[in-house]
Amino acid sequence: MIESDTRLRVVVAAPLSEELCHRIETGEPRLQLIRDQELLPPQRHPGDFNGDPSFHRTAAQQERFTALVDSADVLYGIPDVDSAALKKTVGVNPRLRWVQTMAAGGGGQVAAAELSAAQLERVAFTTSAGVHGGPLAEFALFGVLAGAKSLPRLLAQQHDHTWSGRWTMGLVSEQTVLVAGLGGIGAGVASRLAALGARVIGTTRGSQDIPGVSRFIQPEEIPSVAHELDAVVATLPGTAATNGLFGSEFFSRVKPGATVVNVGRGTVIDQDELLRALRNGRVGFAALDVFAEEPLATDSPFWDLPNVLVSPHTAALNAAEDRLIAELFTRNATRFLDGQPLINRVDTVEFY
Repeated sequence: MIESDTRLRVVVAAPLSEELCHRIETGEPRLQLIRDQELLPPQRHPGDFNGDPSFHRTAAQQERFTALVDSADVLYGIPDVDSAALKKTVGVNPRLRWVQTMAAGGGGQVAAAELSAAQLERVAFTTSAGVHGGPLAEFALFGVLAGAKSLPRLLAQQHDHTWSGRWTMGLVSEQTVLVAGLGGIGAGVASRLAALGARVIGTTRGSQDIPGVSRFIQPEEIPSVAHELDAVVATLPGTAATNGLFGSEFFSRVKPGATVVNVGRGTVIDQDELLRALRNGRVGFAALDVFAEEPLATDSPFWDLPNVLVSPHTAALNAAEDRLIAELFTRNATRFLDGQPLINRVDTVEFY
């Protein structure tokens, strides 16, 4: 008699190299890691979990992929990064107990699946938050420095071959910077800014023991400190509570010429109000890695404003991303099997 495999059945639903599959299997041998590389789209670069858009499964391949996904105790990735596919497999697979999303903001993908309360209770969802913290914190620091050091003016004068008179540049060491959101990304931003001597104000509803932050406020207090700010860095997730958090009230009060950096979610900033502030000088420079709708429309005014740096949601990517997510998943798998709380579990009320 052949005994059935009683290990936790993990189905790989997102692109994952064989090297990293073996790393997961070695790191937690109580897993049965199921994958069929033929059914997964090839990656164009690290962190490309959508994969090559030219990839298509045949009808037979799609049937095999669906059967695998619907047999899982755990999913490594949302199938095809598709909330509708997630909804379907949660509905037809009663044994599914945990889904690891590839995105740091995977809560939004879970929310879009519109699962029932019972399904959200049955299935745990985790994100890759923390993996992207260092790269995004560096981009945020770059944005603050670019604003302080007059990057748009320097680029324009270089383009025009203009050697102008000298002018004073800002000193980050003398600036007050608001870091909106003090999770892994925001804490990294705060520590880097503080190391340069900036005075950092941070928004948090949780711990107020974040190195580098000199003052803590609640999100609703942001307009009241706007007049003090030389720069603001938004690292917040996109939720109902953060939607349009930086709007007309903030931009009408912010110190003229302030720098705005967004590495969180595009919906956190009212884009019409930001455009107005960029045009009237209330905001001197903006470094934006995220937008409310992506890809950014080709006719968006953001492309042509000289005081805006557009980054196509790429600031988080780095060569180690896939490995770091696999290692995070392995640690979480051990916690899951041992009955311990999962790292980065999605709050299924706010979905972050």
